[in-house]
Amino acid sequence: MNLITVKEAAQKWGVTPRHVQSLCKEGRIKGATRWERTWMIPAHAVLPSTAKGEAPHMPMPRKSPFLDMTNIYAEPGTADACGALLENNPEAHALFEAQIAYRRGEIDRVYDKARYFLSAHSGFYAILGGGMLLSQVAMWRGDVQLWNEAKRHICEAPCQSETEREIISLSLAIIDSSIYDNKDYPAWFTRGCFDVLPPAAHPAAKVFYIKYLYMTAFSVASGQMKLEGVQGLAPMRLVPHVIEPMISQAVVDKTVLPEIFLRLSCAVAYHNAGERERALSHIDKAVALALADGLYGTLTEYVRHFDGLLEERIAAVDESAVQIVKELYRTYSVGWARLSGAVKNRYIAADLTAREREVAKLAAFGFTSKEIAAMLYISESTVKQTVLRVVQKSGVKDRSEFPGIL
Repeated sequence: MNLITVKEAAQKWGVTPRHVQSLCKEGRIKGATRWERTWMIPAHAVLPSTAKGEAPHMPMPRKSPFLDMTNIYAEPGTADACGALLENNPEAHALFEAQIAYRRGEIDRVYDKARYFLSAHSGFYAILGGGMLLSQVAMWRGDVQLWNEAKRHICEAPCQSETEREIISLSLAIIDSSIYDNKDYPAWFTRGCFDVLPPAAHPAAKVFYIKYLYMTAFSVASGQMKLEGVQGLAPMRLVPHVIEPMISQAVVDKTVLPEIFLRLSCAVAYHNAGERERALSHIDKAVALALADGLYGTLTEYVRHFDGLLEERIAAVDESAVQIVKELYRTYSVGWARLSGAVKNRYIAADLTAREREVAKLAAFGFTSKEIAAMLYISESTVKQTVLRVVQKSGVKDRSEFPGIL
């Protein structure tokens, strides 16, 4: 009989060695044998359930907390079928289904499934996945307590190596990036180096790296960050040059969700740089991919960036879909603003119209009222009135504070 050590079993099952030792002492691992001061375990043994009626924990089929961003989900329109293929791995099945539910905007369902992982002795990637889901629910609900709880769970994941500690650091930074806090990303990540990550985690890492680059470009454009020799929209115009090859790679790798995210992020950068036609091309392709599986929640999170353009393009394809996205956005925008404001200790306006947000963004980029009027084909007095409404709604003193409310 082939035998493995406690440490090898722990690595195989994604749990701590101490947990494996406890199970051996309780006689719950079939065939485990005491060997001097340790235990030897049959190589074919499976991790037993942690409670009566629970399924045994099994390793994730991909080393990533974002199963839905891996090539498990390889074709648009097949999300449910891909989930069904994971039925023999209960934790992977539950995690994938919860992630797809989140992409669809089914927030209450996501909350219940996240609790499944966090109430059990799950493996490393399962706990990370559950914690990330909980943080996303907190964002939609505007719940700071739930937000902090999600971070605590991630910190308590059964970390067994320096690599896994780095992954925890990255996961916490990703959570903060949801409210546009860019400061805690690991240095290796800000350089675009993913060597520390398992290959299966690279598609998701690319999505978050592009988000990091976009937030940096936005900070430069709005004067919140100074980079030597760089100013204005120059970095924003460069971002698509990084994203375009990543989109091509996502197509080759058959990773549907990263392709959607990358296309939408690329479209946002093009839109902010005034390149409408290039933005529309990516928006339309992303919308087609997302609607194939009803991923309305994914589209919802980008609504605020497009000043009404995304809703317009969804409506051109499916009028019922745009109504779902609009309804979800009402919930999401209020929750996001409440959470972001509470964490940053400042008021974030949630009720700006698409036109008000567009004018505020251009003002934040440093354009004058006359320039904004010419860009939007409206009168200068209309711009000034819109700026005044934004000031009144957001409670800031003047347009110089607009970068902090968007």
